[in-house]
Amino acid sequence: MIYITRRERFSAAHRMYREDLSDEENLRVFGKCSNPNWHGHNYILEVTVKGEIKKELGFFINLGTLKEIVTDVIISKLDHKNLNLEVSFMKGKIATTENLAISIWNELRPAIEQEGAFLHCIRIAETENNFVEYYG
Repeated sequence: MIYITRRERFSAAHRMYREDLSDEENLRVFGKCSNPNWHGHNYILEVTVKGEIKKELGFFINLGTLKEIVTDVIISKLDHKNLNLEVSFMKGKIATTENLAISIWNELRPAIEQEGAFLHCIRIAETENNFVEYYG
């Protein structure tokens, strides 16, 4: 088994909050990330896939194909968007990095598997100090 990671960047705004809580309660629970006027990050997304090398090709997935999948399925839907308002696969979810990682996994998995590869890990860095990894 061999692993390949594709790294992409995107910028997005979001607000962490629950509609059933007041702004004051959201501030207590989510801190400054509950700002009613939103805030944003320059995210780094790493998508790691795994598979067995095809002897006739020397790889298990074409890196150009992997780039296209990640760009088309994920980056085009996230970059310069509001995660709460504009991203269909985040509707109804608190816009945490944890929920974002799980949602990206669920969006990417079918397209990756269609190419004969397997999704291994989604890693999202929200800041240089904070990141989330999800292994399905």
